[in-house]
Amino acid sequence: MDEAEPQLTPKSYIGKAVRYTLNQWEKLIRYTDDGQLSIDNNHTERDIRPFTTGRKNWLFSKTVKGAEASAILYSIVMTCRANDINPYYYFEKLFAELPQRESGADLTDLLPWNVKQALD
Repeated sequence: MDEAEPQLTPKSYIGKAVRYTLNQWEKLIRYTDDGQLSIDNNHTERDIRPFTTGRKNWLFSKTVKGAEASAILYSIVMTCRANDINPYYYFEKLFAELPQRESGADLTDLLPWNVKQALD
């Protein structure tokens, strides 16, 4: 690309693409420095897809509170999935535990990653 760039018209699509690639080169090859880094972000794209779908559906929520509730549920489901927890079993545990708690009590132990061992 370094050799090709001087031969390209800077305002052409290919010239802009090569310039952009060269300007981003350090970022583009960063994954080669650490074997734990992924070459792409497909897993992240896959994880945010339900939020994108949800965002379209939230337009039809009757109230702002209804849209917020839907967003919170999506967030909890995705957090469960990220922690290899079946959301159904997590909500089952959550709904069994919450009525036994005092209002304003610390609920940290009910976060998905803290409940995981109890569900396994």
